[in-house]
Order: sequence, then C-alpha cells, then structure tokens
Amino acid sequence: MAMNASPVSNDMLLSQPPSRLVVTLYDETIGALRASIEAIHRKDIEARCNAVSIASELLATLYLCLDHEQGGEVADNLGRLYSFLIPRLQRINIYNDLDTAEEAIRLLQPLRDSWHELDRRIESGGAVSPAA
Repeated sequence: MAMNASPVSNDMLLSQPPSRLVVTLYDETIGALRASIEAIHRKDIEARCNAVSIASELLATLYLCLDHEQGGEVADNLGRLYSFLIPRLQRINIYNDLDTAEEAIRLLQPLRDSWHELDRRIESGGAVSPAA
C-alpha cells in the first residue's frame, strides 16, 4: 500500500478541534513511517526519503505544539519522546532501517489511540480531564 497522503493542508488543520488535530498529525506521521517501510521493501530510495522527511516534519510540528504550561509533565514527556525520535528517523534513510521505523510506530500508536479516545469523548460531550 503506497502512501497516498500528502502533508495535511493548513485550512483543514485549522478547522479541526485541537484534539482531532493531534490525532490527524499522529495518523499522518504513522502513515509516513509505514510508507517508508513499504519504500524500503520496494527499494525506492526517493519514496523512502520523502516519507521520512514527512514523518520528521510532522513530529516536529507535534513537538512545537506542546503546551508545557497546561500539559505539565505529560507535555515534558512527549517532548522528550519527540526529541528522541526526530533525529533517530534519519537511521531509516541512512541504513534502510526497518526496525527504527517500526519502533517509532510502536511508540506513537498508543499515543495516537489515547488522543483518538479523548477526541471521541470531546465530540460526544463526555467528561474530559484537564488538557495535557
């Protein structure tokens, strides 16, 4: 399955609630990482490089959107995770490193799922804990 997602448009992002925006960024990042894995299997260097570049940019966006005042320790921990992953993604390009791409997906997927659950609760009008 080839990556058919391109970076998300600014208009689309700005029209979404913040929780959905975060889910969208995670979805796009994970999709780009999966595309890098597929490109490695196809020996498509250009597609791999493009996918890693997109994933890196999206993780940087997630990092820059962290609210350390409201998010406190959670935001700090996410910042450390993103700071660990962003430079590490270059291993995918340098070494055709499937393990690094798969590791990043394993680390990001539970976070995506948690944000998706939060977004679902917000959309349904359910009670939500203070924003992190």
